[in-house]
Amino acid sequence: MKWFYRGDLDGFFGLALDNLVQLLLIQGLCTFVLGFPADLVAGRILPGAALSILVGNAFYSWQARRLAAQTGRTDICALPYGINTVSLFAHVFLVMLPARLAAEAAGAADPARVAWIAGVWACLGSGLIELGGAFVAEWVRKLTPRAALLSTLSGIALGFISLGFLFRTFANPLVGLATFGITLLTYFGRVRFKGGIPGGLVTVGIGTAIAWATGLAPVGPAPLAGLALHVPYPVTTELMGGLSTLWTYFSVILPMGIFNVVGSLQNIESAEAAGDPYPTKPSLAWNGVSTLVAGLLGSCFPTTIYIGHPGWKAMGARAGYSVLNGVFISAICLTGALSWVAWAVPVDAGMAIVLWIGIVITAQAFQTVEPKHAPAVVMGLLPGVGAWGALMAKNGLRAAGMGTMEHPFTADLIGAFRGSDTWIHGAFALEQGFIFTAMVLASITVCLIDRQFHKAAIWAAVGSVLSLSGLMHGYAFTPGDTVVALTPGWSWAAGYAFMAVIFAVAPWVTSEGEGH
Repeated sequence: MKWFYRGDLDGFFGLALDNLVQLLLIQGLCTFVLGFPADLVAGRILPGAALSILVGNAFYSWQARRLAAQTGRTDICALPYGINTVSLFAHVFLVMLPARLAAEAAGAADPARVAWIAGVWACLGSGLIELGGAFVAEWVRKLTPRAALLSTLSGIALGFISLGFLFRTFANPLVGLATFGITLLTYFGRVRFKGGIPGGLVTVGIGTAIAWATGLAPVGPAPLAGLALHVPYPVTTELMGGLSTLWTYFSVILPMGIFNVVGSLQNIESAEAAGDPYPTKPSLAWNGVSTLVAGLLGSCFPTTIYIGHPGWKAMGARAGYSVLNGVFISAICLTGALSWVAWAVPVDAGMAIVLWIGIVITAQAFQTVEPKHAPAVVMGLLPGVGAWGALMAKNGLRAAGMGTMEHPFTADLIGAFRGSDTWIHGAFALEQGFIFTAMVLASITVCLIDRQFHKAAIWAAVGSVLSLSGLMHGYAFTPGDTVVALTPGWSWAAGYAFMAVIFAVAPWVTSEGEGH
């Protein structure tokens, strides 16, 4: 397999845009929410994040070429890789912001530095969990129906990728629909532009041109800082004395680490369903190693195997797109060019590619499972879409002025929403650990369709145990959010336990035939 194919450029534009969005979130949240100084963000956090992405991309591109050599095929697509969005927000709002506020209350000389070190330790903790998870993930994968693994990804793709970018497409329809049309023509229509110009390049180029012509670009004022080399270096000295952070924020670090392991596992299953059978243990182990690299070099944000492999593969991407992504992300972070790229090329210019990826992932779950398991796919979709709906509800409350210290989120919201027949308590409960909820419900559905009632009972019992552990459904209010609470969710645990009993006794209280 060659290092670069024409489709690698298409894959690069989509994956690089996705990574670019995460980096912009890091820059914005660290600067305006956490109050980190510019030299800390540009000189330590972004370079550390860039090197972890480069290390990961280098491994997964090598892995793709190795699989190609082993199978004698030239159509192997590397696993996509980048920073996990969910963990990004969790580390900012549930680790670093509380650490900064606590440091300020204690009269610390440099609260921002305290918050940064807390984030680095959280990243290292997540990396250790990801590395350890590599040794048990294959066992989980063998026990979990494919419909459950793929439908969980589909829920994330449909809610957090497709619908979000679809809203933005129709908010700025000229650039949104034009680029979406080019993307659909290129990839669903299976055509190529004259002269061999990659469809991704056409999409981003025309999108950028329309954005400049209509005022969507440039994005804000031109950056004040010029280009400068930022070389990452280890933070071993700064880490001394901050080990207590791992325990202080364990209730955040543990579920986020497990979330990354399970999400990466599902992406490996998605790649195999698309024809690229990557081994589980090394794939997940290197994911953990790259996150540890991020933490040791000053980044606060874990990395993960990305959603989207079937889409990149359908574009014709192979190993080269991963290499290009790693080099590009490293270049803009190590030179300070990130702000200039974000200023000149708005997200709208390339979001159609990412929207298309979400569509392909959702479709894959239906296309690669047995037709009779399609209801299980729908079941697995629901928690992810529901979690996205809960996020939209909270964003709406924040837009209305809530979610502040003066107007915090409280349990009174439950009654207020109920007045409009909106059961927000259920939405908040569904949001927490939704990736586990989707797997449990979809697995139960597969087992029932196959009339394996004892297995359905076991999966229901798993749901009960996860609820008791606090990894599913239990939540707590903070002034501006609802967050996972590692405390027993007794009512949900009891509900799953009742389901387990029903399925366990089904062979004795039912007879074969159509239900009525």
